[in-house]
Amino acid sequence: MKVLFDTNVVLDVLLAREPHFEVAARLFSLVDNKAIDGLICATTVTTIHYLAAKAVGAKKAATHVRALMALFEVAPVSRAVLAGAMERGFDDFEDALLHEAALLSGATAIVTRNGKDFAKAALPVFEPVALLAAVASTR
Repeated sequence: MKVLFDTNVVLDVLLAREPHFEVAARLFSLVDNKAIDGLICATTVTTIHYLAAKAVGAKKAATHVRALMALFEVAPVSRAVLAGAMERGFDDFEDALLHEAALLSGATAIVTRNGKDFAKAALPVFEPVALLAAVASTR
């Protein structure tokens, strides 16, 4: 299973946001252990760097980004991704962009805490707890 992680799930781990941290960290562990193939969008990388640089400085932000890129594949944002996002009909362009990047990168699912924002998705969309259960049921 190749899963694109929404930015909010990544931030749950990096910022240790409760009550979401534990489940998101378990998903990261599944990626690290190769139980699932993890994917993040290029825009997630830029968002993380921007937020981390403001919070902890550019040097530590770069460390966070390097760690993410070591763990996850990065779904590029190309003209095709942008065009598809414009046509998808999502209410939020960023969500449409993540969806199209996932789709064009061969993802088989998306994990997010905002499933309702992906109502028009062509891929299965999981809340983090539901993804944990789905992975456990295939083992």
